[in-house]
Amino acid sequence: MSDVTPDRSGAPGEVFLAFLKLGLTSFGGPIAHLGYFRDELVTRRRWIDEQGYADSVALCQFLPGPASSRVGFALGLWRGGPLGALAARAAFTLPSAILLVLLALGAEALDGPVAQGVLHGLKIVAVAVVAQAVWGMARSPAPDRQRSAIAVGALAVTMLAAGALGQVAAIGLGVVAGLLWCRGELATTHATVSFGISKRFGAAMLVLFGLLLIGLPLLANVAGSQGLNLFDAFYQRGLAGIWRRACGVATA
Repeated sequence: MSDVTPDRSGAPGEVFLAFLKLGLTSFGGPIAHLGYFRDELVTRRRWIDEQGYADSVALCQFLPGPASSRVGFALGLWRGGPLGALAARAAFTLPSAILLVLLALGAEALDGPVAQGVLHGLKIVAVAVVAQAVWGMARSPAPDRQRSAIAVGALAVTMLAAGALGQVAAIGLGVVAGLLWCRGELATTHATVSFGISKRFGAAMLVLFGLLLIGLPLLANVAGSQGLNLFDAFYQRGLAGIWRRACGVATA
């Protein structure tokens, strides 16, 4: 058990400021972001304990899309409710969106040997940042031989089978290995993470999910809006892209 007492008494404004700081200072991509989240929100701010954070990361890795986006949303939900989740998502994404727009406007200046050298140096630094984040998190979800073996096995599977197929295979093998090795005492060492969402609210979100899934293509086709078409394209890819690739179904 962790000695950290989770605190869920935050307000959306506090969540926004915390994630804005992370959005301005977190570099290295989704894997590195998970390490930054742990340092800032688990170790320093103590919003959630180590085991609860590890469980959240494991669940979010199972969902399609970048895990750090899902984990940030979940932590915002845990701390500040639905408004906290939206605040976390907006604050963490906003700095990157602004910088990307500025880089796109100045894309011509990124040509030439000096600019290419700078970009190559940033790629090298990103490797070190990701490695540091992975090392910092490794001790929490894999503290014993069983879970360390599962982690090493998942690494081997993803290296041997590149792409989405390897990821899905590693997740599936992790489920089986967890059922075989991590039951009983390991499963009762911590309390279940609860986000305080009612069944009624969850059902409403499920209905909204279905409405967007079915209604967005129809609305985009009727309205003829480029913005709606783009939104629908990203929504559909975000939901089904990984599973289609894993099954070998070609996407447009």
